[in-house]
Amino acid sequence: MSLFRKSLASLGIGSARVDTVLPQGVLIPGEPLEVDVQVHGGKVEQQIDNIYLFLCCHYEEEVETSRGDSQHRKEKVTQTCRLAEWSLPYSFVIGANEERHFDVSLALPFNTPITIGDSHVWLETHLDMPLAFDAKDKDLLTVRPDPLLDGVFSALELAGLRIRQVECEAAKGFELPFVQEFEFVPVSGPYHGRWRELEVVAFRDESGLQMWFEIDRRQRGFGGMLSGLLGRGELERFCEIPASLHPQQAGERVLAFLDQTT
Repeated sequence: MSLFRKSLASLGIGSARVDTVLPQGVLIPGEPLEVDVQVHGGKVEQQIDNIYLFLCCHYEEEVETSRGDSQHRKEKVTQTCRLAEWSLPYSFVIGANEERHFDVSLALPFNTPITIGDSHVWLETHLDMPLAFDAKDKDLLTVRPDPLLDGVFSALELAGLRIRQVECEAAKGFELPFVQEFEFVPVSGPYHGRWRELEVVAFRDESGLQMWFEIDRRQRGFGGMLSGLLGRGELERFCEIPASLHPQQAGERVLAFLDQTT
């Protein structure tokens, strides 16, 4: 019976499994992500070579493709980015029906995407087991803006702007291979009738918040062009907000900057 159970475990039947428990319901970029990794033994004793945690998100990248002719086309391809990762520094044996807990702290990068619209962030947990199917767990996360960016977004909302679309687009020259673009439309307030849309890219580090803006007064829309302009250094509207500012002051500074430059 024991040999039969081991054979089943190698096929993933009655094998060890892993659950990842996140005490925090909402995550903030720049703050630690505390995780309780729970390994549950199966019907037989098994060797665990490692536990891997990967914090991931998707972003869109334009790549050249060819369909067998001389013409090269650009198509958007969904890429996966590992924002952070962790692994257990030793192997262990999990007994039948045994349960073990591992407390893990991951640093959530400052520029982890905010989970709005089609922007998703998730945590993958993998059990590396020799001669057996690796057990996996996947948890979708809720990420909200840090206080400084939240202050800016709140000010834009009070000025009558609403978020219409959020995308992660490939961009060069940054810590991560992409930036997150926020597209706002004026529905009331001083910008209604003046702008068609406002597109924003924000980059956060320990010193503060860097922001790039592009304003469309016409009816054609950007179509995700901001990241491309950013990569070529062609954006003129740039605002820097020090980390020492209160969130409300950060919002007021951005509104004042937009009024001066538009």
